[in-house]
Amino acid sequence: MKLGARILKTGVAISLALFLASLLELPSPVFAGVAAIFAIQPSIYRSYLTLLEQVYGNLIGAVIAVIFVLTIGSNYLTIGLAAILTIVLMLKLNLEKTVPLTLVTIIIIMDSHTTNFLSFASLRFLTVLLGIFSAFIVNMIFLPPKYETRLFKSIHEVSEEVIRWIRVSIRHASDHVSVKEDIDRLDEKLIKVDQWYSFYKEERSYTKKQQYAKMRKLVLYRQMIATSKKSLDVLKRLHRFENELTELPEQFHMMVQERLESLASYHEQLYMKYVGKLRPEHSESAGSEASVKRHEVMEIFVKEINIALESENRDFSVYHLMHVLSAMVDYEEQLEHLDLLIIAYLNYHSDEVDQDLQHAI
Repeated sequence: MKLGARILKTGVAISLALFLASLLELPSPVFAGVAAIFAIQPSIYRSYLTLLEQVYGNLIGAVIAVIFVLTIGSNYLTIGLAAILTIVLMLKLNLEKTVPLTLVTIIIIMDSHTTNFLSFASLRFLTVLLGIFSAFIVNMIFLPPKYETRLFKSIHEVSEEVIRWIRVSIRHASDHVSVKEDIDRLDEKLIKVDQWYSFYKEERSYTKKQQYAKMRKLVLYRQMIATSKKSLDVLKRLHRFENELTELPEQFHMMVQERLESLASYHEQLYMKYVGKLRPEHSESAGSEASVKRHEVMEIFVKEINIALESENRDFSVYHLMHVLSAMVDYEEQLEHLDLLIIAYLNYHSDEVDQDLQHAI
């Protein structure tokens, strides 16, 4: 099992919460540690939102618990009723994420057998808040994540795997089961990429210049993700129609293979261009030349359809290739759009490309 930053942060937050609770001589320091577990988050911005939500939620829970104890007493039934009322109220206020810790707060406050109940309840509520604040402090200062680097590496890794499989599949050298398994795994990786994108999007920028660059990067990374998804779509269709591809005439098959190889190289070079390893003006696929190649492929495809229609056997398997060709066209259009975005970004922010990104390629 991989020991990640969040695991380390959780352990540090628990230790800090327990230490501070003991230092302040608060009763039952263990509740501070429990609160720290619920409050730890993967990003600073989410930690800030969680801090506010947990404070509001636990304040509501503490108030309800005190009212129940002072009015109808504390027993198994009243604790359950207080929990039900709190859950309903939290859902109405869109604070459902704080429900687990709020319920813990209700239980530890209502589980009181002392005469000075209000003082007891206040101390336990403060103990819970101490755990929440401890988690927030740890998120702020301990192993601050660089989500842009993780996002770019994740996108690049997915794209590289897809490109490798495309090159193997178009040469009919791939194992059917292995491709299927890797396609499923790549779909899961793209879900993780979307999560990294969300984390990076939530990171705050503190100057107008940083905000402007961040907005351009968000558009750029969103297009990188869209392009990677289109490349995976091409692989899926190559995998699905591999039998039809083997029946292609040699000339047409070679043209499709060369076109896919060109698109794969184009995709790889775009990442190198973004990190500054290629000149911004360099392009594997120029606009007019690419358009001509697309027309050549489509003209030969139409010709093959006519041959199939006129033949006595009427083998219409060539129709299935429409799916492959349409995916290739979509993939190429996404690549060209990504190229334009990279050039535009480098024209304004070429000095702001993170050096860590260069080591990802």
